[in-house]
Amino acid sequence: MEAIRRRMGVSRSTVSRLLSYARKRGIVTISVQTTNAPHTRLERQLQERFGVNVHIVEMPPDTTQNRVLENVTKTAAQMLGQMVNDGEVVGIAWGNTTTEMAGHITQKDVDNVTLVQLNGAASTETSGIAHVGGILARMAYQWKANIVQFPVPAFFDNPDTKEALWREGAVRRVLNWQEKCTLAVFSVGALRAEIPSHVYAAGYLSRSELNKLALDKVVGDVCTVLIRPDGSWRDISLNRRATGPTPDQLRRIPRRFCVVAGKNKAQSLLGALNAGVATDLVCDKAIAEKVWALAKS
Repeated sequence: MEAIRRRMGVSRSTVSRLLSYARKRGIVTISVQTTNAPHTRLERQLQERFGVNVHIVEMPPDTTQNRVLENVTKTAAQMLGQMVNDGEVVGIAWGNTTTEMAGHITQKDVDNVTLVQLNGAASTETSGIAHVGGILARMAYQWKANIVQFPVPAFFDNPDTKEALWREGAVRRVLNWQEKCTLAVFSVGALRAEIPSHVYAAGYLSRSELNKLALDKVVGDVCTVLIRPDGSWRDISLNRRATGPTPDQLRRIPRRFCVVAGKNKAQSLLGALNAGVATDLVCDKAIAEKVWALAKS
C-alpha cells in the first residue's frame, strides 16, 4: 500500500479503499503460493503422465475431510474466477464439490456470461431444482450471468425415452448451449467416499443398480457418466440412460476444470484422468499422492 500511495500521490486510506473495492469487483485477487519441492514434483509428474495442468492444495495430514473440501474449493473458486471472462459459456455439473465451491465464488465484473447446467438432476424422489438451482444462482449472482437449466432426470428409466426426448426442441436448445461451452466445471463422484457423492446417496440409483455397478468395476462418475479406473465407460449399460455429457463430448470443450477433494475419490479421479476429461485439476495432496501411486502400479 505504501508503494502504491507514493506512486499515485494519495493517502494510505485511499489506497486501502481502492484495494477493497477492486477485490470485491474481482479486479484484484490476493493469494499465497507455497513452494514445496516434493509438492511441485508431484504436480509435474501428474501433468506429464496425464497431460493436465495440476494445482495441489497443501494442508496438514490430520485435516478433517470437511476442512479438506473447504480448502480445495476455496482455492478452486479463486482460480475459476480468474478463468471466467466476457462472453464465457460455462458448463456446470452439479454435486457436493461444486455446491461447496459455488459458496466461495466472489464478484467479478464480466459481461454476457452464460451458465449452462450439464447434467439432469431429477429423480423419483426430487426434482433436483433446489440443489442445482442453488449452485447456478450463487455463481450467476456474482458474475451477473444468464442461466440455462436442464430440466431432465439424472438417469432415465429407459434409454429409448432419452433418445426420444433428445429430439424435442426444448431439450435440443439446452444441448445446443452445452455444445457452445468454452469452459466446463465439474468434480468426480465416488461409489464409496467419506463424504458420499450426492448421486449415490440421494436415491438416484437403486441398491440393485449400485451393486451391479460395483460388480462391473465402476468406481464413480464424471457428470453422472459412470467410469472405471482405466477410464472406460462406453460399455457400461447405465450410461445409455445418463443425461450428462460423455467423456467424448466433454473433450470438445476447450477448457475443462476438475475439482476433487478427498483421497477416497482417488480411483474415480484416476478414471477421469485416464479418460482425458480434464485440462485443469485442483485437488488436495493426499488424493494426488494416492492417484500417482495407483497410476504407477
